Amino acid sequence: MSDQPIPPNGANGSANPATGPVVLNLQFTKDLSFEVPGAPEIYLSMRDAPRIDIALDVQARRLQEGQETYEISLQIRCDAKTAEDKTAFIAELVYCGIFTLNGVPQEMLEPVLLVECPRLLFPFARNILADVTRDGGFPPVLLAPIDFVQLWQSRRGQGSAMPVANA
Repeated sequence: MSDQPIPPNGANGSANPATGPVVLNLQFTKDLSFEVPGAPEIYLSMRDAPRIDIALDVQARRLQEGQETYEISLQIRCDAKTAEDKTAFIAELVYCGIFTLNGVPQEMLEPVLLVECPRLLFPFARNILADVTRDGGFPPVLLAPIDFVQLWQSRRGQGSAMPVANA
């Protein structure tokens, strides 16, 4: 153990601890829905793993005018269909984070909000989706890593939620 005293007000001795350009203040599940419209029959009739279509979208909004605090929403929808094209389940998740941006240049604001922030939220949303589908009686949906740069670039041309994967 070190005999060096620990500064009382942060690692650098200042009144405020050092912060980076992107600070994740809080993360939370804003909305979660899991439906099995054909239960219990779907469990008895399904022979193979369902085909899963994934749609993902990212939204950002400033929480208060004049401040650099934003809510980032990662919206994921999974539609699972059987080989007979019956709905096995529908899972929808809106997972959010409250971020503070410190000194981010205006030209970098959009890529930070729509690429870097959702990249930090994604592992947690992925885990929630896997848990809810497994707990719903199906194999867990394990999302592959998402290329948020590509999603952001393609979204700039479309402006809506877009399918990102089929399983």
